[in-house]
Amino acid sequence: MSVVRQAHELEDYRARGFANKMGFGKKPALVVIDLTNGFTDPRLPLGAPAEETISQVNILVDAAHEADVPVFFSTISYDGPGMSDAGVWLLKMQGLATLRAKTAAVEIDQRLHRANYDTVLEKRYASCFFGTEFASRLWSQGVDTLIIAGCTTSGCVRATAVDACQSGLRTIVVRDAVSDRSKSAHNQSLIDIEAKYGDIVTVRDVIAHLCERQGSQRATEPQVAK
Repeated sequence: MSVVRQAHELEDYRARGFANKMGFGKKPALVVIDLTNGFTDPRLPLGAPAEETISQVNILVDAAHEADVPVFFSTISYDGPGMSDAGVWLLKMQGLATLRAKTAAVEIDQRLHRANYDTVLEKRYASCFFGTEFASRLWSQGVDTLIIAGCTTSGCVRATAVDACQSGLRTIVVRDAVSDRSKSAHNQSLIDIEAKYGDIVTVRDVIAHLCERQGSQRATEPQVAK
């Protein structure tokens, strides 16, 4: 889909009241979706080149750590006999059979700047919310904004964005830090998310917000007399 056509579709959506801005709330968290070896190694059935995505994600992760923003990494992993915990999804995507627990395929890509205190969220299906404790973890920390990066845009990223919105979270998808095997699916999913479920922003937008947030927090901190 051409850039001109994308812009026209969004203009049409906005004219009918879609694609309004949610904006950032008071307490964000960052989730990096499924940048595991199974998805970042092109030699594997589910894999695709991910160098640029990882580079952009690392900028976000470093900024989140600096700003004391919670960071979550997700992985799809199956340990049921005969892949039973993959359900009927395995009928649709046979490549899921490579995502067996305790194998290299389900490990977070080592190129990512993951800290030992970051949370690794194990899931079975597309959304980070489905069948996991993700929502309760966010709510317990007072998070009201979810910044989403990772892969794939048309699959797990989109599913997580929809569920984040449905869970009452301001939903922020970072355009240059998400990727897909299909460019057309990537572009159309971003249009769909922006029209209905969340804001589409850039890495630079997120960094600017985190810097502004840090400045505001410092300004409100009580000054200790010397």
